[in-house]
Amino acid sequence: VQLQASGGGLVQVGGSLRLTCEYSGGTFNRYTFGWFRQAPGKEREFVAAFSRNNGHTYYAESVKGRFTMSRDSRKNTVSLQMTSLMPEDTAVYYCAADSSIIVGLVRSADQYDYWGQGTLVTVSS
Repeated sequence: VQLQASGGGLVQVGGSLRLTCEYSGGTFNRYTFGWFRQAPGKEREFVAAFSRNNGHTYYAESVKGRFTMSRDSRKNTVSLQMTSLMPEDTAVYYCAADSSIIVGLVRSADQYDYWGQGTLVTVSS
């Protein structure tokens, strides 16, 4: 399984970006996908996840209402549409995938076996 994240960049406060994660190497619909981020000097944190077990999407409280995660099984991609960006959203964003995560653990980074290389999002004020 390989994941390739793209779409990061520099954006002003209040702006928008769309991150895309291209997936290859397995049956797309068998995987739970997650987005995580890591700011300088901080731990990696959960952003959003789609559970293949129940079809639900979960969000961190800090991004709820501003970020939207979607998936396209025809293109084997997952996306993260980010709006109303704030300086505290500045981080390297990673996509992740795993085929055996239970619903209750989709927010846990250590449950994911596969990771993309990360894409940097910088929100300037």
